[in-house]
Amino acid sequence: MPATRPVLELVELQLPAASGELPSYKIYLALMPGEVALVDVRSREADISFADMCSGLVPFPRGAVRFLGHDWAQIPDYYAAALRGRIGRIFAAGGWIEFLDVATNVLLPQLHHTHEDEAVLRERATQLACAFGLPGLPLGHTDDLSALDLARCACVRAFLGKPDLLLFESPVQGRGLFVELLSPLLNAIAAARSEGTAVIWFTQSDMIWNDRSFPASHRLHLHDHGLIPARREQDAPAL
Repeated sequence: MPATRPVLELVELQLPAASGELPSYKIYLALMPGEVALVDVRSREADISFADMCSGLVPFPRGAVRFLGHDWAQIPDYYAAALRGRIGRIFAAGGWIEFLDVATNVLLPQLHHTHEDEAVLRERATQLACAFGLPGLPLGHTDDLSALDLARCACVRAFLGKPDLLLFESPVQGRGLFVELLSPLLNAIAAARSEGTAVIWFTQSDMIWNDRSFPASHRLHLHDHGLIPARREQDAPAL
């Protein structure tokens, strides 16, 4: 039977203007299994704050954020931590722990949030690394890798746990425009969507936003008036 429950649901969510990152407005979104929301954002701070909100990491005064039917504000911390193991995320700022090697960084979210066997995770990570253009799972530290290879590792980390939700903070931008990453990333998204994974892809890139072949179920602008659907074909972001 087709799934009827949203993977992620934002209900009358109102963020505080005093946060200094996002203004106060109400947000509505129901993201079903396999759907992709392409969100045009004006700043890196906006997509980070919004992704934190979707992950239940920031408080908000009104409304609800539900992940897999669970309201982040209504569940115990230990259960919320376990649920976050079902979210894959590519961080705009990298999200790397500098004193750990890259392989440990990649494995750490799943080791922390789940009870998966490390050997199984490492094997899966190696397979993903090859799919994203790496010869294997890197053993060095972040400073040993190029910006592109580090972006590839971020993709491996995001997909490693076979997540129900993927949150991408401008994943092909980082410290450059990584066009080499786009094709394997879209292939990985297609495979994940076939398993019911939902995706939110934040972008400040005209190239991504204006590509009408991009597999977006929802095209949205995140700006001063809230999360607004893009209704017209010619409606493009003002960057």
